[in-house]
Amino acid sequence: MEEYTSGTSSWREAFRRVGLGLLHRRRRRPTAWSALVPVVALLTGMLLTTSAHTAQGTALRDDRTPQLSNLIADRKRQIDQLDKQESGLRDENNAKTDQVGSSDADTAREQSRADSEKASAGLSKVHGPGLTIKLNDAPKRADGSLPPGAHPDDVVVHQQDVQAVVNALWAGGAEAMTIMGVRVISTSAVRCVGNTLLLNGRVYSPPFEITAIGDPDQLQAALDASSGVHIYREAVAAFGLGYGVQTRSDVTLPAYDGSTDLQFAHTTG
Repeated sequence: MEEYTSGTSSWREAFRRVGLGLLHRRRRRPTAWSALVPVVALLTGMLLTTSAHTAQGTALRDDRTPQLSNLIADRKRQIDQLDKQESGLRDENNAKTDQVGSSDADTAREQSRADSEKASAGLSKVHGPGLTIKLNDAPKRADGSLPPGAHPDDVVVHQQDVQAVVNALWAGGAEAMTIMGVRVISTSAVRCVGNTLLLNGRVYSPPFEITAIGDPDQLQAALDASSGVHIYREAVAAFGLGYGVQTRSDVTLPAYDGSTDLQFAHTTG
């Protein structure tokens, strides 16, 4: 089949067909169909030429995945830059508060009270025994096929899987926790986009690592008793997803260093 090309030749061909159609009408008795043929030909030529001009030599339905990847990378760079600015401003504010507190008794008293609450709020570094749990997507097969009876959603870690582990660890008496090395506080939210984890504006890919400080035996018992973790472990056995638990005799978790502003809240009865 001859490939369509844009340009004056296309218009010339369209008008030539219109002219032939008009001459044909003069030679034969006009009918409704013969009257429509030249109009349709003209409109078709105009549409094809407009489409070719819009495409500018590229595919109109081109894959936009590279554009999305670039957008995510740009957004990550912006977040990193803003985090550095926020960290600098926080350090400057703390330095000025310390300076004022050294000569003002009221400021020093309030500063001491705030410092005593930092540990419970997740704003100070802590260490102790605990567990580290790793969740991972099922490895891809060489031929790209799925395990027997599996759907695409069955072989990836989902938001509810991460949430099940986090909730079980809190229920088991966890004193502090990190997800992908980021300290979890009361306003932290676990969200997944596809098979990636969105946490504090950053995107993380599996394997997902969760570490909690607490009594290792109690934390393990809470994981074993969790229905959500049990469902995930069934998928591990059936489809090959990753699940590992490591006991830590002494692990250090960093302080939360993100924003503590609460944007939305509501009361419950």
